[in-house]
Amino acid sequence: MVLGAIGTIAVLARYGVRDALGFLVGAALSYLSFQSWVRLAATIGDSGKRPATGSTIFLMLRYVLIGVAIYAIVKGLGSTPEAPIVGLLVSFAALALELLWGAVGPKIN
Repeated sequence: MVLGAIGTIAVLARYGVRDALGFLVGAALSYLSFQSWVRLAATIGDSGKRPATGSTIFLMLRYVLIGVAIYAIVKGLGSTPEAPIVGLLVSFAALALELLWGAVGPKIN
């Protein structure tokens, strides 16, 4: 969420309100997508059973829903397509930073 906020402020300062809103929505979709994977992993890990059919269908359709959301952002807000697409990469960037910090960050014993 911190990277999403920092990115939104940076996009706002550089490109304006429309692209900042596009980036923010993309970052929010990224966060929701990541959380759906976390819930799925927790469900499988706790029970060892296959997830419910609804969860599977949602995971398969999520990319279609994200595509529709990007289209709506671009057409409705007048944002450039790049802003929400880069926003979708926020969770990946956060994960990469977390892994980097774990590898080279200070070790507390």
